[in-house]
Amino acid sequence: MGLHMQIDIYILKLLVVGLLLLTVTVGSRIIARLPLSYALIYLIVGVLLGPYGVNLIQLQLSNEWLERLFEMVVIVSLFSCGIKMNRRLNIWSWQSTARLIGILMPISIFAIALIGHWLFNWNYGIAILIGAILAPTDPVLASEVQITHPNDKNELRFGLTSEGGLNDALAFPFVYFGLHWIQDNQWQHWIINWFSIDVIWAIPTGIVGGILVTQGIHWLELRFRQTHGVEEEMDHLIALAKILLAYSFTEMINGYGFLAVFVAGFSVRAEPKLQPETRISQLRFTEQVEKLLEVGTILLLGSLLRIEPILKYAEAAFIIAGLLFFAIRPIGAWLSTTGDRLNPATRLLFGWFGIRGIGSLYYLAYVLKEDIPESNKALISWVTLIIVTISIILHGVTTTPIMKWYENYLNKKYQSLKLSD
Repeated sequence: MGLHMQIDIYILKLLVVGLLLLTVTVGSRIIARLPLSYALIYLIVGVLLGPYGVNLIQLQLSNEWLERLFEMVVIVSLFSCGIKMNRRLNIWSWQSTARLIGILMPISIFAIALIGHWLFNWNYGIAILIGAILAPTDPVLASEVQITHPNDKNELRFGLTSEGGLNDALAFPFVYFGLHWIQDNQWQHWIINWFSIDVIWAIPTGIVGGILVTQGIHWLELRFRQTHGVEEEMDHLIALAKILLAYSFTEMINGYGFLAVFVAGFSVRAEPKLQPETRISQLRFTEQVEKLLEVGTILLLGSLLRIEPILKYAEAAFIIAGLLFFAIRPIGAWLSTTGDRLNPATRLLFGWFGIRGIGSLYYLAYVLKEDIPESNKALISWVTLIIVTISIILHGVTTTPIMKWYENYLNKKYQSLKLSD
């Protein structure tokens, strides 16, 4: 009887997920016109499936497989972001990306850290760690503001897509910095080791690892296409092989696998011998996998939310979220893009669309397995979960109307320039 009940519950879960997928697919055109993101819908359904609803999902954040799920979502989305990069690799084409990563991300991390230390008396290790966990802008949930087709030259979409693809990897040194500080507040003991391994070695190794693996696969792929042919359907599995091999190989040599996967995706885009149909096929496949994984991930996030810890950590989380979304990110983005030839609307929207999501959830799950005090784990967990939830709600409600306004703004500007010519 017990086994029968378990099977019934499992089948019921499949039924709910199937109905959700059918609803968002059939109703996609209606949803697209509403001030709602798909992630917000998944979050609400997740809450209803958790303890405060029908209690179908009973889950703790400490479950190790959650880290693996978040990890898989991130690497698939990073590969997708890399393929979408439709510009040559030079400093002028990637100027907005360099500013968002090199200036805005450190500003965000250390501003959050200083607020945590000054307002809430967190030690610097905890404060920097929370800042680093919240640093990545999400490459999964921000699909409405990302590049949508290969010829999309919109600077806002390019900047946000490339930022989301790179800062998921480049926040890692700051995460390690915070962990080292928590475990030993005498920074002189570990600062050289951190800088040499987590910065000087791991970042270039991530770039080189992604290039080597992808170029090797490209060589094999092209050779087999010429001599034996490759079934069109196999493009999907080749894309998956590139993701898994780039990530695992780079992690094995102590580089940043996230960075390697993004570089692998960009290498697919930049490889001149690959047919355009192959690139499009691999991009469409990774986007489909990404969307499917997104559904499960956000459902689980909704089911993880609990009222008591949310109330306990609400003050810190809401203050940091308010400052991050309405002050730190907008001001930091405006300062970071000073001197760049961007229109004011684009600079403002760089400041608004700092969507936090699955990248932060992965870093959180990664940190929870480290040897730090349980009280610190609870603080880090609930501040992160609350802020990610706020971001999903806030950005989910505002993205559609703001992007419609932005597209109209660009069209009017283009028409006025055309008339003046």
